Amino acid sequence: MKKKDIKILLVDDEPDILEILGYNLSAEGYQIHTAENGVQALAQAKKHLPHLIVLDVMMPEMDGIEACEKLRGIPELSETIITFLTARGEDYSQVAGFDAGADDYITKPIKPKVLVSKVKALLRRFKEPEMVENNIKLGNLIINREEYKILKGKEEIVLPRKEFELLALLASKPGKVFKREEILDTVWGNEVVVGGRTIDVHIRKLREKIGDERFKTVKGVGYKFVV
Repeated sequence: MKKKDIKILLVDDEPDILEILGYNLSAEGYQIHTAENGVQALAQAKKHLPHLIVLDVMMPEMDGIEACEKLRGIPELSETIITFLTARGEDYSQVAGFDAGADDYITKPIKPKVLVSKVKALLRRFKEPEMVENNIKLGNLIINREEYKILKGKEEIVLPRKEFELLALLASKPGKVFKREEILDTVWGNEVVVGGRTIDVHIRKLREKIGDERFKTVKGVGYKFVV
C-alpha cells in the first residue's frame, strides 16, 4: 500500500499537537484527518475509514477510552489500528487502553520524528502475511500449518503442538496485541485448566527457538509478534 493511500486520524484536544503531528505525517505523504474529541473522532472515523487512529486519552465530551470502545464496535473499522497518545504513563491507564481495544500506546511528549517512526512500525501490520496455501510467510520465516513445521531460512524447526499453535496465532496478525484470555481460548480452549504462567513458559520456549526479537510482551495484557 502506498503512503498516499494510507489514512491517519489524529485525535487530540490540543490544537498545537494536532498541527505539529499533522504537519510531520503529511510531510511523509500520508492522508491526515483530525478531531478534537471522542465525538468528532467517531464521526471522522465513520466518514474516512482510517487505517490508523492516534487517540488521546484525556479529552472533553468523550474521552479516548470510551471512544476506542465505540470505534471497535464499528465493523468497517475492525482492521483499523488504534494507538493511544497521552501524557498518562501509569500501568492502569495502559491496561485500560488495551482493554478498550487499543493496539499500542505512545506516551507524550514525543519528538515528531520518533512518532513518524512509530507510525511506520504500526502500519507494517497492513503488510499482511503472505499466505501460500496453508503457509504463513513472514520474511525468512515460513509456518506450515498443515504439517506443523517451521522453516527459518534453511533451518527446519519442529515445535510441540501448543507452541506451534501459539506461534501461528501471533504470526497471523503481526503487530496485534493478543490478550492472555484470547490466547488461552484459542490455543488451549476447554481442553485443560491452565494459568497465565503456561503462556509465559511457551513464549519463553518460542523465543529460544524462533528468536527473542520476534515476541514482545505487553505488560499486564499479552503478547504480539514483531516482523
